[in-house]
Amino acid sequence: MAKADQTEIRLRIVIERPVAGVLHSLQGKDDAPLDPKTSKAGEPLSFDFPIRVGPGPSFFGDQVRREGPVRRFVYIRIGELAGDPSSPWSRRMKIDIHDIGAEMIAAAVRGGIIEMVIDGTGVDGTPACATLKPIARRVVPAG
Repeated sequence: MAKADQTEIRLRIVIERPVAGVLHSLQGKDDAPLDPKTSKAGEPLSFDFPIRVGPGPSFFGDQVRREGPVRRFVYIRIGELAGDPSSPWSRRMKIDIHDIGAEMIAAAVRGGIIEMVIDGTGVDGTPACATLKPIARRVVPAG
């Protein structure tokens, strides 16, 4: 699909309750960690980035990954994968975006930010990983 048929919108992933001291980052187009952040005392981490949306809807962008004809998602890298070679963890969070509804997309096109809140700590007290469902998904004002 041509970029001319796509509209850029903003996504924000907020990781609540990240394990303190563990590096997190977005996964970029070349699999390199982007925007690495560490929570000093368990305060939330926030990652803002653009994606493009086309008819369907279809999702595109440097952080967008694909699996099959429909599934689109974003990775958050953790520990060693986020750029900390001394970390005991080498994990990724997989956050689906293909199921974002048309109303949210329309609100983001009008200037909002689609914010997805993820619980960053697993039941065992270690960094959450694998496919995670947002505990909240909403459109917030930009700025």
